Amino acid sequence: MSDILNLSRRGFLKGVVTTGALVLSVRVLPSGLLAEEVAYAGTHAEHAPLHPGVYVGIDTDGTVYIVAHRSEMGTGIRTSLPLVLADELDADWKRVKIEQAIGDARYGSQETDGSQSIREFFDAMREAGATARLMLTRAAAQQWNVPESQCRADLHTIVHASSGRKLGYGELTTAAGRLPVPDKKELQFKPPSAWRYVGKGMVSYDLSHLVTGKAVYGMDARMDNMVYASIEHPPVLGGKIKSYDDKAPLQVPGVRQTIPIDTFKPPHEYQALGGIAVIADNTWAAFQGRKKLNVAWENGAHAAFSSDEFKKEMQATARKPGKAVRNEGDVDAGFAKGGKVLEADYYVPLLAHASMEPPVAVADFRDGKLTAWAPTQDPQATQDAVSKALGIAKENVICHVTLLGGAFGRKSMPDYIVEASLLSKKVGRPVKVVWTREDDVKFDYYHAVAAMYMKAAVDDKGMPTAWLQRSVFTPIPSTFDASATYGGDDEMGMGFTDIPFDIPNLRVENGPAVAHVRIGWLRSVANVYHAFAVQSFLDELAHNAGRDPLEYLLALLGRPRVLDLKATKYPNYNADYQKFPIDTARLRKVVEVVAEKSGWGKRKLEKGRALGIAVHRSFVTYVASVVEVEVTPQGEVRVPRVDTALDAGLVVNPEITRAQFEGANVFGASLALMGEITAKNGAIEQSNFNDYPVARITEAPRENNIYIVESTAPPAGVGEPGVPPFAPALCNAIFAATGKRIRELPISKTNLKA
Repeated sequence: MSDILNLSRRGFLKGVVTTGALVLSVRVLPSGLLAEEVAYAGTHAEHAPLHPGVYVGIDTDGTVYIVAHRSEMGTGIRTSLPLVLADELDADWKRVKIEQAIGDARYGSQETDGSQSIREFFDAMREAGATARLMLTRAAAQQWNVPESQCRADLHTIVHASSGRKLGYGELTTAAGRLPVPDKKELQFKPPSAWRYVGKGMVSYDLSHLVTGKAVYGMDARMDNMVYASIEHPPVLGGKIKSYDDKAPLQVPGVRQTIPIDTFKPPHEYQALGGIAVIADNTWAAFQGRKKLNVAWENGAHAAFSSDEFKKEMQATARKPGKAVRNEGDVDAGFAKGGKVLEADYYVPLLAHASMEPPVAVADFRDGKLTAWAPTQDPQATQDAVSKALGIAKENVICHVTLLGGAFGRKSMPDYIVEASLLSKKVGRPVKVVWTREDDVKFDYYHAVAAMYMKAAVDDKGMPTAWLQRSVFTPIPSTFDASATYGGDDEMGMGFTDIPFDIPNLRVENGPAVAHVRIGWLRSVANVYHAFAVQSFLDELAHNAGRDPLEYLLALLGRPRVLDLKATKYPNYNADYQKFPIDTARLRKVVEVVAEKSGWGKRKLEKGRALGIAVHRSFVTYVASVVEVEVTPQGEVRVPRVDTALDAGLVVNPEITRAQFEGANVFGASLALMGEITAKNGAIEQSNFNDYPVARITEAPRENNIYIVESTAPPAGVGEPGVPPFAPALCNAIFAATGKRIRELPISKTNLKA
């Protein structure tokens, strides 16, 4: 009988491609995939002769090492941030090597979510590059005994202007490294006209490894003497083990032992969920052994949670007065004047992240220290969570960051790394925890379920004179405070308190909702449901007024102005409002651009086809989308074309930015058309792509046109802002094509047959 050995994805593919056969008896383990078992010795950058700061180092051979302190999950951030530094350094990109940082406070925030990496670190990268360039320039000036002002950088060399003498960066690093690091006030930055890379862009630094199978993801990490773990979690949040029988699992070849994991103590935060881990020599044995576990659960209070009843509760709450979070004019008086009043209820269900790579982590606890290898969006949060779980100092947790096979916010929550860490301490050897797709879908930190109530009084031209909107959703703060029922200021500020319309009487409210599952961030967060409600209701008002939705939208935006939100708690995505205000002129501009590019009002569409429009500001970026829809007589929805215009301020890497917005439209199609997580008796009903599908090629937009509006504003977010306007634009198009108004997602729940 053949042994079951750990064959890598690459080894499997290599065997299939080269021999046409399935090879089980050969262990293929490229050395590049082995997790380091020696003590972490730091980056090449910090050991280089010239190392003026944490992000860059230059060696004597001229190699420039740039440290990527944010996580790469397909956003291109491992390319774009180093690109800014390389440009200011005037480095030859071909001589740049990028190193992934471990979790360490000296890098600043490493939380790779919120579409804020470029916004937060653009200036820091420029400063790092300019600092190294100045030190190289000074070293050359001293060597030539000439004034520093006569020397300049020119693509990896320092040139003396009058004599034409040149010295390469590698020749200068030792001398430059002996110089004091200059003060920030001494730095002179390149003007935009001199930029080599910023604004022009570059393909992904990891591209060749990605397409040749050399890229290292979390699933690829492994260590010698490692065992594998698969965990049977409580089906209901907070459930505990009543009893279990591990006799059958231990009979499975390769299964070594079973280990119970304590259920978290509220609030759950990033703690392990609890359950029973099956420890084995390979994933197959762990999975098979887990199937044979005979577990009885004590489900607890959340066992009463069922989606249908909870939906009714939330919708009822949305119809009741809530906590006011923005109040302008006198809304009650506005409605009391009489006239036509329109109301609408909108609903968005729980959503799962369903990234291609489910949660996975390798952890090794020894000598009081924990070393982890994992696809995480936040290695610093990992340090915090693991140190609490193991009772060790944060400094004794080393978290290596692999590439992430997708994330969308899920891998900001490091519970799966905590699981591997706890098990490694108990087993006494490295442990690799592997979640199945079913685990991923059933035990996610879900995107909040939300019910919105919209109400407007309109004048004889159909324009609102009073506007009330109320949002009720299971809040993310419940993850950190079990008693939290209201949304945080940041969640309400995602497309609700920052509504940009020119309305004399406006009130925004929030109602309470109890979370019965774990709630977390998902790409664009609360903007998903808030944009759906606001932009759909706007379209309803336009049709009620008998006006073109585009013309009505521009009229409602009103005159170009900056919103005054001094009386409102508005975090503005943690950005300085003076630097990143809400400017309706920029909203109008993206609307006008996308209308012109999409041929709004100029294209003749056949029966069953129509256009819908929506605009939304999120993560301090302005985005407008026009979606063309085709609804067949059988009720099938197709998206022949999407046009998206964006103003994200200074765009560092245009090609990667376009890719992000193309992906956002596909992601938006998945959520709008078919995304829905439901629960019955506290347990999630969906389990895999068969009942939680994502957009396939036939459902994704066929033509995806992205238009970047040139802007002199500071860099803003690009990873998430493309998602919010897609669903309302699609639903508005469906109404234009069929006359059927969609107020509840996913669209698949609505019968669109002719």
